[in-house]
Amino acid sequence: MTTIVVVKKAGRACIAADTLAKYGDALESADYIANADKLIPIGDSWLAAAGPAAIQQVLKSYFADKNARRDFKTVQGIFESLLEMQGVLKDNYFLNPKEDERDPFDSMQAEILLASPGGIFGAYPLRSVMEYTRFYAFGSGAEYAMGAMHAVYERYERVEAIAAAGIEAAAAFDDSTGLPYTLKSLELQRR
Repeated sequence: MTTIVVVKKAGRACIAADTLAKYGDALESADYIANADKLIPIGDSWLAAAGPAAIQQVLKSYFADKNARRDFKTVQGIFESLLEMQGVLKDNYFLNPKEDERDPFDSMQAEILLASPGGIFGAYPLRSVMEYTRFYAFGSGAEYAMGAMHAVYERYERVEAIAAAGIEAAAAFDDSTGLPYTLKSLELQRR
């Protein structure tokens, strides 16, 4: 699994991810895996996904196509981008879109966090999109990350320090999250 976080404060946004992968019970750390970075640059935005390990390669491949829609500045723009992507994931990447027969929509089989000049966002497996006002986390260590970021948000000024606290707490307590972590930050557009 993985832990990914986004933070927004004082006109800046940050996204961070651990670098551990697991294959069954085997830990695949960044000491042994050259492509352990889970952050994906797309134009002036960054995204990270929690889900199957292949999701990083799938997203990198999909967004390498210059014709792929990549509107990451608003909730609706992200939704439309993911809706377009879902059809391609099913047709070209052989995504099995069913998690549960009772689901009303096909699943992306992943949770995605985004940091863009428009803000910080999360996309859930059934493509609902949320814009966050402070911070959020997905993945196996999300609860630890959320607690740590909540504890330091008012005390720390830098988004990078808040995000690091989240990933470090998850790595300390979740056996599917591991250091080192990677992070990227950017300036937010004024609204």
